[in-house]
Amino acid sequence: MKKLLLTTALCAGVATGAVAQEDPIRVGILHSLSGTMAISETTLRDVMLMLIEQQNEEGGVLGRPLEAVVVDPASDWPRFAELARELIEGEGVAAVFGCWTSVSRKSVLPVFEELNSILFYPVQYEGQESQRNVFYTGAAPNQQAIPAVDYLLENGVERFYLAGTDYVYPRTTNQILEAYLMAQGVAAEDIIINYTPFGHSDWQTIVSEIRDFGSTGRPAAVVSTINGDANVPFYNELAAQGISAEDIPVIAFSVGEEELAGIDTGPLVGHLAAWNYFMSVDTDENLDFIDAWHAYIGDDSRVTNDPMEAHYIGFNMWVEAVEAAGTTDADAVIDAMIGVAVPNLTGGISSMGANHHITKPVLIGEIQDDGQFDVVWETPGLVLGDEWSDFVEDSAPLIADWRAPLSCGNFNTETGTCGGSEMAQ
Repeated sequence: MKKLLLTTALCAGVATGAVAQEDPIRVGILHSLSGTMAISETTLRDVMLMLIEQQNEEGGVLGRPLEAVVVDPASDWPRFAELARELIEGEGVAAVFGCWTSVSRKSVLPVFEELNSILFYPVQYEGQESQRNVFYTGAAPNQQAIPAVDYLLENGVERFYLAGTDYVYPRTTNQILEAYLMAQGVAAEDIIINYTPFGHSDWQTIVSEIRDFGSTGRPAAVVSTINGDANVPFYNELAAQGISAEDIPVIAFSVGEEELAGIDTGPLVGHLAAWNYFMSVDTDENLDFIDAWHAYIGDDSRVTNDPMEAHYIGFNMWVEAVEAAGTTDADAVIDAMIGVAVPNLTGGISSMGANHHITKPVLIGEIQDDGQFDVVWETPGLVLGDEWSDFVEDSAPLIADWRAPLSCGNFNTETGTCGGSEMAQ
């Protein structure tokens, strides 16, 4: 059964014979290689294999080679939990890099807590969580969603259509955005929230509603948390109904270079996306990363994207923490992770906060006809991910600090009590 569940990849390129003689450190890769999310997650498997190979060429970790153990949860959320358990208990991995959707992350949280292992989660998410066994290297809402609507407000947008896929991340993000927009003086009647299933393809009615919403003479925009392959027919329908970025701009949180690769980008030109990294960023670190990626994958047309950079940062942080701790023991590595700082690809240094979130710049890019992004706005410095939103009443007084003596992911600053690692959804 194990052979049916798992594909084990021993990465080549060990630098020395001494390293090769040591038992390998096993690293789990938990990303969908089939199903609706494969369009986004397959590349994350590939970049992890590249990073592991590069590390082996540099001598491994603690003088031992790394061995990648790859599984395919196939965009099936309960399957993520099953395979996470198999990776930790059956395969003995020291850490897991994986998940994309928040529902897949929520599925595996109890497994990592029960078995006391480590997950690196590389994708933007809704916040409202800080778990001891998880390091969140993707964006929290204050590192993507809130700066995005701030950008729209600064550019005169008065009406907001929040369109999302129907699961945890869009619903919680839009709860935060609705409260934030109203706090900025946007009236309730100028906010519409709409959800569609994964893989939704018939957008005619919804886009007609968006067109009517934006036809009042007051500037309107769409804030999109639409995920996966539903984005292609959504943008195509916008174009079919004659809605351009000049008329009603869309700013997306789940559309990046990988999602744009291989499709007709004509209907998307001029629309926006908010991320912490774009392939078009012109830094030495990024150019070196792109060159290494193209050499590894053997295809100069393959793009890079934000979650790949998040894995790059998280993996290098894990290597630093393991070396500092002198062991792969989860407790020691978790303690050593706080304060670790490594280069990101935008030219800065990202560090791990006590809340298990990292510092990142926020960038807004305009989609170009070649599938790349022209950066039109960015924060002047790096922003630390905020795990608990100040704009939701129940979470406003909460903080996370995993350092002793607090060691709490849900500390209420008003009552002085620790309520656990996450808030009920």
